[in-house]
Amino acid sequence: MKKFIAIAVCKLAAFVGRLLGKGSSMPGKLALRICPDILSRLTLPERIVAVTGSNGKTSTVEMLVRCLTEAGQRVVWNKEGSNQIEGVTTMFLRACSLSGRVKCDTAVLESDEQYARHTFRYIRPTHFMILNLCRDQLTRNGHPEYVLERIAAAVGGDMKLILNADDPLVCSLAKLTRGEVVYFGVAKGVINDGFEPMYDDGRVCPECDGEMSFSEHTYGPFGHWSCHNCENKRPTPKYELTSLDLESGRMEINSSAEISSAIRTPFSVSNLLAAFAAASELGLDGATSAKALSGYALKSGRLRTWKNGDKNITFLTAKHENSVSYDQSFAAAVKRGGDVLVIVDAVSRKYFTGETSWLYDINFSLLASERIGRVYLAGAYVNDLAMRSELAGIPKEKTVLLDSLDSMSRAFEESSELYVITCFADRDKFLSRLPETAKEGQGVC
Repeated sequence: MKKFIAIAVCKLAAFVGRLLGKGSSMPGKLALRICPDILSRLTLPERIVAVTGSNGKTSTVEMLVRCLTEAGQRVVWNKEGSNQIEGVTTMFLRACSLSGRVKCDTAVLESDEQYARHTFRYIRPTHFMILNLCRDQLTRNGHPEYVLERIAAAVGGDMKLILNADDPLVCSLAKLTRGEVVYFGVAKGVINDGFEPMYDDGRVCPECDGEMSFSEHTYGPFGHWSCHNCENKRPTPKYELTSLDLESGRMEINSSAEISSAIRTPFSVSNLLAAFAAASELGLDGATSAKALSGYALKSGRLRTWKNGDKNITFLTAKHENSVSYDQSFAAAVKRGGDVLVIVDAVSRKYFTGETSWLYDINFSLLASERIGRVYLAGAYVNDLAMRSELAGIPKEKTVLLDSLDSMSRAFEESSELYVITCFADRDKFLSRLPETAKEGQGVC
């Protein structure tokens, strides 16, 4: 009876939530209060894929689901991005019958890197993909090794692991499963944007604490690595990005599967590779996945463009307290050229903190490029941004401090090519101040 009531309450709460435009955690929270082990009482599909990591979970899941649905599969997934146990519970209960049978061929879950261990007490994924581990949300995550321990607690049994060969911390998880381990990665010389990370978290071997070295950083702090002290080195990927033209979006995987992608940043391409690898491990042929991914534009809303008369506005949603996310956004602006508006008005959507040390992990020196014109800084932390910019060598004469969010209208008026970079917490503050004459378009980045 508890199971039936929990499912019914969750379905009703989810329906009301959709009408009110609310998130997807509360229905699952209510169900778990009624029946704490509700997930273990469901009849789940034979294949469950979980995706976690510091960056790229939402995008990778979206692309994987695209591949599966294009192949004719029925897929259940947490499309709202609510990735802790409450959100996963909502996802499954919304899709199940009142008897508890989840009606789909495959379930794909975006899973929070710290909370996967809680969700996996009740459901065991058949496939577990770990994308990357890097500095992210210091307030709750501390450092990558801390998060690695949390993910390690979720790994076990016969689950198949799909791991990023370019990340030594992720690769250290391979020994924790009795199941098969496959890797994806970027071949040497394919991605080399010339932007070195501000820090070197890969200097210590996760196996022996010896000194590590990278013969090439492909993107962010990841690449081709090996340990000087032991035999630990980058494994050979089963799925490898073997060619890439970021300008056109054309790429090849394993020198055979050709994809013409609408997403054109190194990190996004790595996520696409991960989605292709997972789809292949679920039985899809390369041609089907390549067709599904070619020309596909992400619906997660992290890149949006507007035309305001003869002026262009591009909005790139970064992730606060995450330097890799900001570096990728800065690099995209440098590549195309124009002015940049950086907004930091809130540090976190979930945690009350004024901690801004993470700004010093971001490569602000990218904005000193001659391809960048004015650098507008705005938000409650405008002075922190100004100090960081000065220390990064951005000339004062091209730095513009805006005294309020409303003053960003100056950037809209002065700039013909403007890149706006901020986080989820500040996204709506920007959107509410867009010129009424701006018309949204379809951008590629």
